[in-house]
Amino acid sequence: MKGVVYHGEHHVEVDEVDEPTLQGPNDAIIDITTTCICGSDLHMYEGRTDAEPGIVFGHENMGVVEKVGDGVDDLEVGDRVVAPFNVACGHCKNCEEGKTGFCLNVNPDGDVPAGGAYGYVGMGPYQGGQAEKIRIPYADFNALKLPGEPEDEYEQSFALLADIFPTGWHGTELADLQPGESVVIFGAGPVGQMAAYSAKIKGASKIYIVDRVEARLDLAAEHTGAVPINFEEGDPVEQILSDFGDEVDKGVDAVGYQALDPDTDVGSDAYDPARENPAVVLNQLIDVVKPKGQLGIIGLYVPSDPGAPDAMAAQGRLGIDFGKLFEKGQQLGTGQCDVKKYNRYLRDLIAEDVADPSFVVTHEAGLDEAPDLYQRFDDRDADVLKVLLKP
Repeated sequence: MKGVVYHGEHHVEVDEVDEPTLQGPNDAIIDITTTCICGSDLHMYEGRTDAEPGIVFGHENMGVVEKVGDGVDDLEVGDRVVAPFNVACGHCKNCEEGKTGFCLNVNPDGDVPAGGAYGYVGMGPYQGGQAEKIRIPYADFNALKLPGEPEDEYEQSFALLADIFPTGWHGTELADLQPGESVVIFGAGPVGQMAAYSAKIKGASKIYIVDRVEARLDLAAEHTGAVPINFEEGDPVEQILSDFGDEVDKGVDAVGYQALDPDTDVGSDAYDPARENPAVVLNQLIDVVKPKGQLGIIGLYVPSDPGAPDAMAAQGRLGIDFGKLFEKGQQLGTGQCDVKKYNRYLRDLIAEDVADPSFVVTHEAGLDEAPDLYQRFDDRDADVLKVLLKP
């Protein structure tokens, strides 16, 4: 079958790869109808991880059940499903406590302390779904059934249940956002958009969103009511304090370790890795969130970054203003999203027309167009926000 394969820094190709097979009685094989390109994929694509060539990318996957193992009870051939990007066993201590992003059984040989994922470096032996088919282990637990038919009006929104909608929601949960509170989200990429959208659904009284791409800021303003803050037009903390008149209640980091420092020379509109400061957003959140406020950190941070701007950041060590964090008594929550904690409830919001996160989708394309769209997404093309691939 065809799959999107990593060949090295800034280089993916659509190659012939092995079709998945049932490896255990609890497996299912899914015929992919929609798979997404994620900002997290760019970290590998750019050579900013320890990924080796040969990985089939793709951790945001949905489709139709083609085959099930003898031990699968709840799924049948023909069922429409979406898979959390987390691979989880369902019965370890963490899974039983709902911490499915940190399953203790699915990645015994990986580079991370706990947790597995499809098509991602260090996250286990699970082939990604930017391909025609994928194997889902522990399928009864991991595959979420969906109403309707493939390619109906909910296809785009349901595809976003694999990662970005639950992850955006997770950011507001880590920040303990309550109805009527104010919040700032740094990053207006797909996950930042979903965090702002989740804040709107939850009843936030004021939402700020910080980015440098006007098209993304405008999209958030239109669909979430967020006040757009362009950090290249002035210090974002000062802009928010001036507009709001006070520090905000809660904050979300949807940027991660490739954050750009607004104090560096803009030079041009192009994204420039030389402007990176992996601690800058965390410090801005500490500055702009009130004492005793909470921070949700869903932007990716890594223990090893081959392309880091300095030796300390290359080891995942950041210059965070921890003294100020302590003085303000702030709390922070970090880590990847436990998708299963939220996905069935967000599914029902979509199915009942309460939520429609598909406003972030800018492109639908075949697998053959993946290399070009990876390059455009990596170039921070303002026209490319969320790409859905249709094998």
